[in-house]
Amino acid sequence: MSRRPVIALHRASKIYGEGDTAVHAVRDVELVVERGEYLAIMGASGSGKSTLMNIIGCLDETTRGQYLLDGVDVKELDEHQQAVIRNRKIGFIFQSFNLIPRTRAVENVALPLSYAGVRGAERRRRALAALDAVGLANRTGHLPTELSGGQQQRVAIARAIVTEPVLLLADEPTGALDSHSTEEVLALFDRLNQEGRTVVVITHEEDVAAHAKRVIRMKDGQIISDVRQLPAITTARHASEPPATAHLVAGAVAS
Repeated sequence: MSRRPVIALHRASKIYGEGDTAVHAVRDVELVVERGEYLAIMGASGSGKSTLMNIIGCLDETTRGQYLLDGVDVKELDEHQQAVIRNRKIGFIFQSFNLIPRTRAVENVALPLSYAGVRGAERRRRALAALDAVGLANRTGHLPTELSGGQQQRVAIARAIVTEPVLLLADEPTGALDSHSTEEVLALFDRLNQEGRTVVVITHEEDVAAHAKRVIRMKDGQIISDVRQLPAITTARHASEPPATAHLVAGAVAS
């Protein structure tokens, strides 16, 4: 396995507008995230954390500075190449789940594989394996409206891991969940990280950040603290289930 960092930002800045009206959303950020890290990015509204997330997720480009995603200089890629790298190297998890209505769980999970050109039977096999990995083997045929909020978010996590990306990027992943579902989702993140996955969570909630092994805080577009910590231990049921994602690797999309 390559030991290059998953994320390497060097003097990364994002500026909107020009001259006196210019807004520096991100200012000269230096950040390296190694494989297997579990990082939380925190900050108040307007701190720059969402802009930084968009840069990390290849949803926006830096105005100046460099961003290497798994060794690839993102700024050197055209729009199509950026779409390909997003699909293959990043698994996104959003607060609002972003599942397709009137589409079964297994089909929602298989969608990134469809974009990657994986054939039907293999696509279904790997989608079922991903749902099993998040504890939803008995919900594969359910529509989003037939699932609880926590179950919908676990479908979204299954969709995020199905391509075996180098990075799981989660934006306020528990923001729409009750306390029980929050614990289940955090337990799942804990286990995925224990299996070696790189996890980056954007959150304003201290109890969510407590599960990370490293926490950075932002203010006025800059990182003002970068602290490593002992993560909280989750006792939810899914945290104690045996790892079920290892068998996805053999069919991973080539990077």
